[in-house]
Amino acid sequence: MGSFTFVVVSNRLPVDFDEADDGSAIWRTSPGGLVTALEPLMRTSGGVWVGWPGVADRDFEPFENDGISLVPVRLSAQELADYYEGFSNDTLWPLYHDVIAPPSFHRETWDAYVAVNRRFADAAMASAAEGATVWVHDYQLQLVPRMLRDARPDLVIGFFNHIPFPPYGIYDQLPWRKQILHGLLGADVIGFQRVSDASNFSRAVRRLYGYATRGVVIDVPTETGATRRVVAKHFPISIDSAGYEEIARRPEVQARAREIREGLGNPKTVMLGVDRLDYTKGIGHRIKAFGELLADGRLSVEDVTLVQIASPSREQVGSYMALRDEIELAVGRLNGDFSTISHTAISYHHHGYPREEMVAMYLAADVMLVTALRDGMNLVAKEYVAVRFDSDGVLVLSEFAGAADELKQAILINPHDIEGTKDAIVRAVEMPRRDRMRRMRALRRKVFDKDVAAWSASFLSALTGGAAVKAGISSELNAALSEVAAAETLLVALDFDGTLAPHVDQPEEARAVQGTHEAVQRLLDMPGVRVAFVSGRALVSLQHVAQPQPNVLLTGSHGIEMKLDSPEIELNLVGAELEQLDTLARVLTTISGSVAGSTIERKPAGMALHTRLSAPDDAERAHNEARRVLGDELPGLTVREGKNVLEFSVRSRTKGDALQLLRAHTGADRVLYAGDDVTDEDAFAVLGGTDVGVKIGPGPTLAAYRVRSPTEVTQLITRLADVRAALKR
Repeated sequence: MGSFTFVVVSNRLPVDFDEADDGSAIWRTSPGGLVTALEPLMRTSGGVWVGWPGVADRDFEPFENDGISLVPVRLSAQELADYYEGFSNDTLWPLYHDVIAPPSFHRETWDAYVAVNRRFADAAMASAAEGATVWVHDYQLQLVPRMLRDARPDLVIGFFNHIPFPPYGIYDQLPWRKQILHGLLGADVIGFQRVSDASNFSRAVRRLYGYATRGVVIDVPTETGATRRVVAKHFPISIDSAGYEEIARRPEVQARAREIREGLGNPKTVMLGVDRLDYTKGIGHRIKAFGELLADGRLSVEDVTLVQIASPSREQVGSYMALRDEIELAVGRLNGDFSTISHTAISYHHHGYPREEMVAMYLAADVMLVTALRDGMNLVAKEYVAVRFDSDGVLVLSEFAGAADELKQAILINPHDIEGTKDAIVRAVEMPRRDRMRRMRALRRKVFDKDVAAWSASFLSALTGGAAVKAGISSELNAALSEVAAAETLLVALDFDGTLAPHVDQPEEARAVQGTHEAVQRLLDMPGVRVAFVSGRALVSLQHVAQPQPNVLLTGSHGIEMKLDSPEIELNLVGAELEQLDTLARVLTTISGSVAGSTIERKPAGMALHTRLSAPDDAERAHNEARRVLGDELPGLTVREGKNVLEFSVRSRTKGDALQLLRAHTGADRVLYAGDDVTDEDAFAVLGGTDVGVKIGPGPTLAAYRVRSPTEVTQLITRLADVRAALKR
């Protein structure tokens, strides 16, 4: 067990190796979005990065580079051939990219993949402190989460898959399909680039393991018979948008952009393609479409030039060697057919460039062509947008790239449709400046609102939203349980969503974790103990999802509805309040109808606007609009903001009010209250000095104690029942 509380695990360390004259190692930070996103967190959290240093058959001791701790993992040349070039890139890569090229299946490369994943897992475990957060990256390390889970159940484990995850009809070709899923399900949160990738993964889990899935939640059975919840959700990655714009604004970079255009003969339109030389990128489709446009006379080589950057990739793999020959033959043939003495149809470059040179090329290009046949995201599209601070330029983007889900103002194409691709290119070349600028401004808002920092924050928030707190019940909380269990009369009041049940995207699908019903029943069977559920839900909804025992006390709508030892729900609204409800319904229904992913929940004395499934910027806009309109029309409403929800009530009541009524009703000497939301802080605020408040998850709170998740809440009330039973013997 190590000392680091945050561990990143990826195939490569974020450094490039060079050797000094005396044989010592020189390390330089390699540019990349992942490094940019995680660098501040690595420094502030005392994190460590585990990965291969980029040199075969060399041992390196852990070291620090530019303020980041690094742990090198040794790989031999044979392991790189089998694990990396073999199973990762000759089996998984083509399979996960819709079998554009045929994958190979070899047992010896699988064995190497397992062995190397084990080595990475061991290095991560040796670095991770108790309860640490470990974030594993990409398809090369899909077995690591399970290896970590089995050996170190104290860890909080996330996995992000940077490439697509294929439909089940393709995935099921993999001979080791169950082992890969088993490995990934060791994580607490599994991130994907697109909604469809997450759905494909959940579908594969259902087909191969039969596990229950609800929305983004997968119920994974454990060896003890309990259920562990795994989240499989899309978290589209992004770039350091501000960093790219800063480079683009440098005078020397702008001067270089002008030089590039002059070097090309100052054509009216410069089109640009930037790709690794890979069969998934659709480079051949792009060249074919451009060649046909020149042949048809719809474009002229004097007016339009295509610059194609095809950086080397996996040059020792046969299929990539063949692809290079194919692309360069097509380029040569097209240039031979259409180039003139002064104008070249395609300016082709088979090498990479420094970031500053790429930014200059983006500035020089009038049209950016992204014709990927299958791509997890394609960050080149976002880089082009971020660079264009002049709000000019046109992005032609394949709908098969993950970026198409966000960059809707691009010209979207199906690159397999050559005629459609040709029409899109002509449209981009001929687009009026006003239309170009309108589209680019919209694209830039999206790229800057959702940059790489927002991506990493979103993933880590999901991962540590209930996990930044250590797993289990602390010794301090155990001591508090022993004291409160001795009360003559005890009230155990529990929130539901996020406390007894994990949060889910569809509220009506929420269910308490396994074992909760039995633990509650044990308390109910004990003399002097009352149990209450205190929820923001309407009581009808609470009864549906919680399925409480008849003698559980219920309060809904933050205490407006009460069901206390009576079949009747206590609620009395006057005429003016009913009129306010009608106005509230009209306003929120209108707002929700204009915001994708938002829903309205009707409550007896109010309404809630849920935006859990909305884009963050859309959710913020909806909340602001609701506050503004209702502030004008119904200024006396009670407004509560929770996790991705904004609630309006025509009657003012809080969970604190509800808890006080429950205490009075039961005559309890002591109270234990558990909740996860900001609305539960009202309940924590009315607890007395001998009561116990328990916050689920991180964040500021008035509660004296914390647990990590609903699973620990069930353990907590089970522990409480055990202690009370022992005291009453």
